[in-house]
Amino acid sequence: MIFECVTLRVKDIDFGAPSITVRSGKGAKDRTTVLPQQLVAPLQQHLMRLAILHKRDSLRGAGHAPLPGALYRKYPNASSLFG
Repeated sequence: MIFECVTLRVKDIDFGAPSITVRSGKGAKDRTTVLPQQLVAPLQQHLMRLAILHKRDSLRGAGHAPLPGALYRKYPNASSLFG
């Protein structure tokens, strides 16, 4: 469960639905769960702060994330994108 939390990505959160997609969870399956309404605003604020930090890191040449599988070859710039 902890691993599932720390591997969440910004693109796994759907504020419109509101839902969270957990990738490669129990049984190596993806699943979708409800994002509680009371967490939507705090989570959006948190992501806004992280977007600012990411921009600063990117300007310094940092801000890269590891990509699973061969995605780094398919999308060479994806590791530096915030989403």
